[in-house]
Amino acid sequence: MLPVFALIDCNNFYVSCERVFNPKLRERPVVVLSNNDGCIISRSEEAKAAGIKMGAPLFQAQELIGAHNVEVFSSNYSLYGDMSRRVMETLQEFTPEVDVYSIDEAFLRLSGFRHEKLTETGNEMRETVRRWTGIPISVGIAPTKTLAKIAVNVAKKSNRAHGVVNLFGSPYTDAALARVAVEDVWCIGRNRARLLKDAGIKTARDLRSADDRWIRKHMNVVGLRIVHELRGTSCLPFDQCPSSKKSITVSRSFGCAVDSLADVREAVALYVSRAAEKLRRERLAARVLMVFLATNRFSDAPQYSPSVTVNLPVPTDVTPELIRYAHEGVERAFRPGYQFKKAGVMLVDLVPASPAQAGLFDRIDRARARRVMNAIDMINRRMGPGTIRCAAVGFKHPWSTRLEKRSSRYTTNWNELLTLPD
Repeated sequence: MLPVFALIDCNNFYVSCERVFNPKLRERPVVVLSNNDGCIISRSEEAKAAGIKMGAPLFQAQELIGAHNVEVFSSNYSLYGDMSRRVMETLQEFTPEVDVYSIDEAFLRLSGFRHEKLTETGNEMRETVRRWTGIPISVGIAPTKTLAKIAVNVAKKSNRAHGVVNLFGSPYTDAALARVAVEDVWCIGRNRARLLKDAGIKTARDLRSADDRWIRKHMNVVGLRIVHELRGTSCLPFDQCPSSKKSITVSRSFGCAVDSLADVREAVALYVSRAAEKLRRERLAARVLMVFLATNRFSDAPQYSPSVTVNLPVPTDVTPELIRYAHEGVERAFRPGYQFKKAGVMLVDLVPASPAQAGLFDRIDRARARRVMNAIDMINRRMGPGTIRCAAVGFKHPWSTRLEKRSSRYTTNWNELLTLPD
């Protein structure tokens, strides 16, 4: 029996999250900005029609924003992450086999669903997610993941599809492939697209019909799998348990230039705390910690972008311990007289947190430290991020990322719950 995959893609996800709690934004042009309110990372259909480009710096789009009365929001990742969780939980009402691909996408395996009812099932998913979460989605159904990607792209662009395209045994598969440019095929990057176009392969349909020997020679076995997937042969198995992370990075641009060692230490401590939380969620520990700083490369001021690698004597996921080593890295990297615009930490050489090989001179009671970290994580999940934090993180953060236009964190902060007027 052929497998059946569905790809669920939330439409203009960040904008849709803003609209859930502010109905006045519906049918109005809306954009959401990246960190530090720098670039446009999400647009409503109305904003796209106004000519606002994805990834455009805010200052370059100001004229269009003013002319079309566009609503502008800073990114609100606490809200977006929680709304994503709600969407994924809703999808699990249809099938437990949900593979979360990104914050706004998930693959579902529709085992046991009647093939003649697949389109109806897609429409039911769409309506249920909209009714339970307020988020509009598009649904692509196909016998392979790559074809499901093609289907969802068509569903988002075609008014006749009404948000659902089913390519399982469909006579319209050929037409759908012809509508998709080769650079828009899943896993085809710029370099591969350029190679394929030079060979006369311009659409997904052209790629499906390409010679296997040529594809294997120029794109190796990965490219051949993509071609077979376009032909309807599933080569990418459903993966409900993604492979462990190889590294974890947390970095941010500062809201203003920073030239103080104390401020850099505070920022790095905050980023380490967030990275350590991610480590513990993945049940991993780090053997190596990297700290990096950077000045503003668009400024005429002196440039300096150091990085320091610290080899940890014992693999760890304990926040205070990681902060201590990170501060050692900051002390080695920092130079007075420079205006720093960005800092970050990277945890690499990750291993399972338990069991971990202890060091000969290790004086930390790691079992106790792990219990303390787990208790802190539980309190922060219940009461909000940063409820309990290391003193090294500080409180005021004058260097924080600019979020001048951020909406309330309606679902994750008690002080920002949506209230009705008296």
